[in-house]
Amino acid sequence: MFQSVIDDIKAQFSYGNMVTKIILVNLFVFLFIIIVKAFTPTGSEFYQNMIEWIALPSDGWNLLKRPWTIFTYMFLHEGVWHFAWNMIMLYWFGRILGDLMGDKRMLPLYILGGLAGALMYIIYVQISGTIGDVRGASAAVSCIIVTAALVAPEYNIRLLLIGNVKLKYIALALFFLDLVSIAEGNNVGGNFTHIGGAIMAIMFIYMLRQGMDFTKPLSKDINLFATKRQKQAPMKVVHNKKFPKRKVDKEPRPVNIQERIDEILDKINVSGYDSLNSEEKDFLYKASKNS
Repeated sequence: MFQSVIDDIKAQFSYGNMVTKIILVNLFVFLFIIIVKAFTPTGSEFYQNMIEWIALPSDGWNLLKRPWTIFTYMFLHEGVWHFAWNMIMLYWFGRILGDLMGDKRMLPLYILGGLAGALMYIIYVQISGTIGDVRGASAAVSCIIVTAALVAPEYNIRLLLIGNVKLKYIALALFFLDLVSIAEGNNVGGNFTHIGGAIMAIMFIYMLRQGMDFTKPLSKDINLFATKRQKQAPMKVVHNKKFPKRKVDKEPRPVNIQERIDEILDKINVSGYDSLNSEEKDFLYKASKNS
């Protein structure tokens, strides 16, 4: 049984989309935290030190000593509901955004949203003098949600007991809940990270419409890494004279796919997803699956 689970996980990392891979990384970290917590005394020094080395601290000196926490905090969850809520939101909106803008942009947007959330938290701490730390993927997920809402505001999502709701209203409702929580003094620092992720999404879409893609440098690194892995894979060619050579398809592969994708994305940015015709939607969907 365990071997089949391991095989399924390997298959998802090999062939699954980027949203699935991000969720799996969050799941691994969450399970590791739960296992350590289960086998160490409640409030043990070892467990607390481990969390401190992953969570984003409010103290500037500790942040200088542990600069990696601006990245690691966005994969750290302790509570079951906190983890489940973030991963459900990431799955729903990440799949939508991946279909609209391409799978290769998902990890860069996730990281940029998390970094923007970390910056907003640091600013909040300097103003308020709060002591503590922040953890969770909420800022990164907030960036994904707001980006999806800006790209396709009229996109309908069917909610249980409610029916179809446009993406823009869901994003606005979540943003309003963050403001309510801040006003009531509930998890103020965490909610400020959500706002940081939302601001990054707005900046990303605005600059994309100006011709600058924030995700391109990270996307190139990810694709370069994948290409290197493919080139290093050994390949053995065996010639068999018993069978005739297969005919090679002489039709040239299209070379303007990326230009076509960019044209469709520009149209979405100007007029929204619903302005696309069926052929454009189908083309964008197939291109995202192959990215």
